[in-house]
Formats: sequence, C-alpha cells, structure tokens
Amino acid sequence: FLTFLGAIMETLIIMSLVLAILQIWLIPMTINIKNLDWMIGNREASIEETPLLARANKAGSNLQESLPAFLALALLSMILNIDVTNAACWWLIFRVAHGVCYVGGIKYLRTLAYFGSIGSLIAMACALI
Repeated sequence: FLTFLGAIMETLIIMSLVLAILQIWLIPMTINIKNLDWMIGNREASIEETPLLARANKAGSNLQESLPAFLALALLSMILNIDVTNAACWWLIFRVAHGVCYVGGIKYLRTLAYFGSIGSLIAMACALI
C-alpha cells in the first residue's frame, strides 16, 4: 500500500513540475512569441507587456511562491510514509484552476482557487504533524 501511495505522490510531484514549466515558461513564451528576437537575445532593452502576458507572468510568479512548500510537504510525506495524496491532488487541481483563471482574467474564481490551494497545503501540513 505504501509503495502505491509513493507512486501516486511521485506522479503528483512530476505533474506539479510540468505545471511549473508550462506556467512559468511555455505559456508566457507562447503569448510573447512576437518578441522572439528579444527572448533569444540579451534582453538589454525592455518590451511592452500586453495585459495577457502580464497576467501569465503574474500567475507564474504566484505558482513559484507556493511550489516549494508543496514540494517540501510532498517529499516529507513520502519520507514519513504519511498519506497526503488527497490534499496534494487538490492542491494541483486548484493551482491549475488558479493559472487558467489568472490568465483568463477571472478574478473571483482565481481567488477561490488560490485559497483552495492554500487550504490544501495546510491540510498536507496538518497530516504531517
């Protein structure tokens, strides 16, 4: 049973890292593809961000703030053999929803998703205590 939970947690960790790559790098890069020369250059000059690109960058920054806590709690749960897969799965769902809502400009659902992800981290931490 514990190896099964470990495999699920490993999958959730990998999925969270894929989300990070998408949200921090690929989505903003795709939105900003018209400035490809700037992206592959030295970036000595600044470019004008569209509102969509600004929201995508802010969503990525927000993910960077909670991802370390998630990874620490997930790894600690694996070391201690404590099942937090349910809360970890909800964290991932809430973070995906948060990113979609942030980029889409859906502010009230974005806020609910944010608080849901924080609640998931709290649930993970409480399970480890």
